Amino acid sequence: MRQFLTVDRAHADHDSQLLSLTSSADPAQQTQISMRREGDHLAISVSLNALEFALRPRFSEFTRILSHIQPVDGLNTTRQVGTGNAFLALGLHTDGSLIVRPTFVADATGYLSFNLKLTADVTKTLTEWIGGNAAQLPKQV
Repeated sequence: MRQFLTVDRAHADHDSQLLSLTSSADPAQQTQISMRREGDHLAISVSLNALEFALRPRFSEFTRILSHIQPVDGLNTTRQVGTGNAFLALGLHTDGSLIVRPTFVADATGYLSFNLKLTADVTKTLTEWIGGNAAQLPKQV
């Protein structure tokens, strides 16, 4: 069974256009997700202490997924953006929380993934940061 770390803090720096999402959990498990738009791509850095994952999905694909995702409590993730080797799996729940699973697939023998759950407030900050009509999550059920 997967264990999810709750991400419950968000900070948008309007000068650098950087969105930082963090967890208030034990400092030994301190996880940070940083995002910034870079042209046609969304640069995403997911850090656990000194370990860092970096993904660069297309911004248009990311916003399309967020604007069409539907809440499904029975599944952790329902959509993914990226390639078969490196992707960001996403899943919306009826309480407004968003599952985010940055994943790197090594080959048929395994993968490495972060299992993160953004609270409803952090999810709202993420969609506001993306901006305007680019991504509006469906209304909560």
